[in-house]
Amino acid sequence: MGNAHGDNLFPLMSAAVLTVSDRCSAGTAVDTAGPAAAALLRQSGAQVVWTGLVPDEAAVIAERLVDLCRDGIDLVLTVGGTGFGPRDVTPEATRGVLEREAPGLAEAMRLGSSASTRRAFLSRAVVGVRGCTLIVNLPGSEGAARENLQAILDLLPHAVAMLRGAAHSHLDSPRPAPTGSGEQRG
Repeated sequence: MGNAHGDNLFPLMSAAVLTVSDRCSAGTAVDTAGPAAAALLRQSGAQVVWTGLVPDEAAVIAERLVDLCRDGIDLVLTVGGTGFGPRDVTPEATRGVLEREAPGLAEAMRLGSSASTRRAFLSRAVVGVRGCTLIVNLPGSEGAARENLQAILDLLPHAVAMLRGAAHSHLDSPRPAPTGSGEQRG
């Protein structure tokens, strides 16, 4: 399965989508953002092996993230809980389980989504690594979740390959030739 161009961006990449929402987990609202993110991953060729819902409770979110990482899933997306609401605790729960942050990916998501709305800069989403798993926080609205994921989608295969121990490949990003100015720095 590939994207619109027929490319499989995510060969053999496993993914999980965890929706964080009090209302969706209680059954009083329908989750549309989580399924939209999972569909985008599937269209890109990822194997979405798990989806689920949890309430906006930091301890519950953290526990589920740890379990998913322990299961060896390559990519875990959280959807929801990244705003300024009093119950929006997904970034804090995520930071509590991360070993290393990847701030460039979170910045790229905000920048990409800002083409549609300046409110993108209000997102507190974080991205980082636990073990060999990349964890990405997405906003809880369907459109924003899709926009944020699309902003980094092409970077995820390389990130996961690096987490798996692959050598850095710079063939796809040529560097300019040295200018040969003859200056030496000491």
